[in-house]
Amino acid sequence: MALIIAGDRSGTGKTTITLALLSFLRQKKAKVQSFKVGPDYIDPMFHTYITGRYCRNLDPLITSEDYVKYCFDKNCQEADYGLVEGVMGLFDGIPLNQVNYSNIKLENKSTLHYSSTAHIALLLDIPIVLVIDCRHLSASIAAIVYGYRFLNSNINILGVILNRVKSERHLALLKASLESIDVLILGSIYYQDDLVIPDRHLGLIPVNELTNLEIIFDKLAYLAQNCLNWDFLVKKSKITTSRFKVNMLCRELPITSPSHLKIAVANDKAFNFYYADNLDLLKSLGAELVYWSPVKDEILPKDVAGIYIGGGFPEMFAQLLSNNRKSIKSLRLAASNGMPIYAECGGLMYLCENIITLEGDSWPMARILPTVATMGHGLALGYRQAVASRSGFILKYGETFWGHEFHRSRLTIRPSYPALKLSNWYGEAQNYDEGWCNYNIYASYLHLHFGNYIKIPKRFLLHCTNFSKFSAIQY
Repeated sequence: MALIIAGDRSGTGKTTITLALLSFLRQKKAKVQSFKVGPDYIDPMFHTYITGRYCRNLDPLITSEDYVKYCFDKNCQEADYGLVEGVMGLFDGIPLNQVNYSNIKLENKSTLHYSSTAHIALLLDIPIVLVIDCRHLSASIAAIVYGYRFLNSNINILGVILNRVKSERHLALLKASLESIDVLILGSIYYQDDLVIPDRHLGLIPVNELTNLEIIFDKLAYLAQNCLNWDFLVKKSKITTSRFKVNMLCRELPITSPSHLKIAVANDKAFNFYYADNLDLLKSLGAELVYWSPVKDEILPKDVAGIYIGGGFPEMFAQLLSNNRKSIKSLRLAASNGMPIYAECGGLMYLCENIITLEGDSWPMARILPTVATMGHGLALGYRQAVASRSGFILKYGETFWGHEFHRSRLTIRPSYPALKLSNWYGEAQNYDEGWCNYNIYASYLHLHFGNYIKIPKRFLLHCTNFSKFSAIQY
């Protein structure tokens, strides 16, 4: 068994409740495996910091239903407790008629949205605790909870946590209303103005930029111990037996690269958006990951055969990145000599000529791609279906896959020979060009999870292997 912490909508407080339970279990020295529904990077960083175990993303759209089962089972093997943080509202996802997945076997699909928290709950057969933001509710809470409990009869909602309660009188009104529908109240939390984790234009500020985390997590653990029915919640999150035996990867993971093939992975406060599964898969395929900071390190790590630059916040550290000219020179030399580079979102921005920040400052970057990344207030957000526009060392012409976009920058010049044609799942903005691809560089705003597309990291490492055989240049 494990437990899902879901919300009635976005911003209801499910992240706070999840972190409170994780902090409490850490104080108990329990081994906890956490998960996050959806493609988010930042919330999992907080989970990982608390538990000491990489949080895993559960998203059947950018992977598959089988991969979700595989990932859940594999990572729960050595844990005592399992806790899943939901995404948005419980039923929020993609309408099934918008997703061409004929192999979905779940019953009562009329109320189910693909990749929603409810979808994951049914897929993994996990009970749910529903967090309700009570700031603007009293008697109406019963109607809301009743609807969530019975909209889909296959979903098991164990009870509710009343969050952001204003006063004792307010709490009494909420409890009186919920008595009419016989629902278990698993906790009530008054508004906490001293437990706000700071955020900015793309969500919470990542853990490696905050200095008071331990104070916050101690307060959250106290909150769990004193405001939640922690005994019930901990008992329900106890992992008992392994239930899924989806051994989907074993037949697809032959070692394609020589032992100790070194890949430089950009990892610092500017670049830290990585799915833990992606890094694990690269290692399973024979890569040795060597972490490198474009902000601080002057040159690339020694003897690397490829570069992986993930997403992050290069716009927040553009001056530091720009001032590290030796690091940029090392990267440019590697690129000009044919070293394979895989870059996503923030990584793409770093490869541009300049980044123009929200304040209007222009900072020179690696100048490998002939375009400028300009920050704006418009947000590109959502799942994208991608079709490879041309063959390269990562993709083959016509291949189709799902990814996720999340950025506020735009490129001043679109690629002449784009890597991808993207479309939104809801059918708008069909077939717009995106991504740069040439002999040794793949760069795109699209975030990819390798779990259901194992050929992508395999091709990347194969190209790195070929490069390593012929290059003796030190960077």
